[in-house]
Amino acid sequence: MNLKDKIRQIKDGKLTAERNIKHFLELIKKNDKKINAFIKLNENALKEAKEIDKKIKKGKAGKLAGLAIAIKSNINTKGLIASCASKTLGNYISPFDATVIKRIKEEDGIIIGMTNMDEFACGSSGETSAYGPTKNPVNTDLIPGGSSSGSAASVAADFCDLALGSDTGGSIRNPASHCGIVGLKPSYGLVSRYGLIDLSMSLDQIGTFSTDVYGSALLLNVIAGNDEYDPSTFKVEIPNYTHFKAEKLKVGLSDNFRKLCSPEVYEEIEKALKKSCKGNGWEIVKVDLKHVDLAVQAYYPLCYVEFFSGTRRFDGRRYGHRIEEVCGPEVLRRILGGSEISKAEHKGLFYRRALKAKQLITQDFENAFKKADIIIAPTVPRLPHKIGSKITVEEMYGYDALTIPANLAGICTISVPAAKIKGIPVGMQIMAPAFQEARMFNAAAAFEQNVI
Repeated sequence: MNLKDKIRQIKDGKLTAERNIKHFLELIKKNDKKINAFIKLNENALKEAKEIDKKIKKGKAGKLAGLAIAIKSNINTKGLIASCASKTLGNYISPFDATVIKRIKEEDGIIIGMTNMDEFACGSSGETSAYGPTKNPVNTDLIPGGSSSGSAASVAADFCDLALGSDTGGSIRNPASHCGIVGLKPSYGLVSRYGLIDLSMSLDQIGTFSTDVYGSALLLNVIAGNDEYDPSTFKVEIPNYTHFKAEKLKVGLSDNFRKLCSPEVYEEIEKALKKSCKGNGWEIVKVDLKHVDLAVQAYYPLCYVEFFSGTRRFDGRRYGHRIEEVCGPEVLRRILGGSEISKAEHKGLFYRRALKAKQLITQDFENAFKKADIIIAPTVPRLPHKIGSKITVEEMYGYDALTIPANLAGICTISVPAAKIKGIPVGMQIMAPAFQEARMFNAAAAFEQNVI
């Protein structure tokens, strides 16, 4: 049953919220030991579902009434542990709801639990969690991708209807691609970050996971919008993203992305795109994104410095433990790296140069969008490795080579399933200019209809 049909059944009384939540809790209890998608379940979920059933019967329920939504463990959810999958915050019970959680609850969505993730969102594979790696439901020998590994896996394993993650450089789209689902990173400033324990404040965005494009569009409609508690949010019109419209689009392809990608992955994406263009009457145009090869090198100095700055509050005095004493090696690498870059900054060696590269990449996209309505690329340049495989730091960071540019440019982008290679899902990114989510969703829905 797709999400739209389930919502209709709940609204018509053919499926109760209580039954929906109970079904998911039973599946989690039965199957999550082999996936490790959740760190903590919401013990009040069934009780909350019963209350929402009363609202449904009165015809007063919201857009998400009765739906189960999983939450990445770096988003504050009142009464649940927001551990960031770290021993540092292992006992930190959120005293408040993040703005996105507040908006979900106002529309009667039910938080089913807090999901596993790379520790403090430091990782691209789902392996750095203090609670053990998340496994890919498609093939449990493989990584699911990260850092929002548990949220992606929970949707792919049918443990919930929808999920929230956070995306700093690909942390939603990367696992969405590996797990064969839809993952959305909105434009920077469209969704409030208030209540997010972020990795990098200038890059992070909260986004969505779903099994289809409609689900992500629906959830974005609920969580998007200006927030007085987050000055980085913009006052922009929020259309109904679920009203998909057929559009004749100019689709941008860049050889600069091709150079960063394995041939087998790129060829499958190109093949799927050409099929979709033929079915939708789209035109392919070439665009030049000559600076995207600098994205990884620009991203990590920015990320390291902002993460180092943000972690200074985790000193063990107010709550939790001192982060340096209990964190894993990847978190420590980024703290030490950020510290060293900060020390060198008086000479402008790294951070300011990274900002210049960020500006060049942003300008490249602005120029490209003068020729194309959307830009297409593979989501991840390679297939996922086996859990526990020894790969270099450079190889791990390379997983995000195709996703980081969108974060640096602040544009919106969605990963949709496009193909399979040896049974492993491969995602395609659809990128659109900042705050043009409606166009992005229209393209994604059309692609979904003609290819998937």
